[in-house]
Order: sequence, then C-alpha cells, then structure tokens
Amino acid sequence: MKTFAEILKHLRELENLTQAQLAEKLGFKGHVVITNWESGRRMPDVENLKLLSKFFKVSIDYLLGHDYR
Repeated sequence: MKTFAEILKHLRELENLTQAQLAEKLGFKGHVVITNWESGRRMPDVENLKLLSKFFKVSIDYLLGHDYR
C-alpha cells in the first residue's frame, strides 16, 4: 500500500507541477507545507485533505492509500 506522501507526489508529478506551483494553486504562501507532506514529516488536516481531493479529483480514501477493489 502506498503512503499519502507517495500518492501526493505522484499526483503532483502527473500534473507537471513543482511543489511551489502546487502550493500556490492551493493558496499556501510557500512550498514548505507540500514538502512536509511529501516527506512524510506531516499529514494534512481534514480541510486540507478535502482541498487536495477536490484539486486532484480523487477521493480522500485514495489520497490516504485505501484501495477497496
């Protein structure tokens, strides 16, 4: 099972975005929050999971690595 960090990085790379570009599109002031998420040092709160889910058009379950197939 992939981790949230791996999934986020994969989704970002599929969109051809840098961490800074993704942060800007999500309304963050800098890329540090994305760096922390992708490194596994931090996890997003529920509101940010919703934001990521909408941005990437995936479910929160998918972001968290749950595949129920």
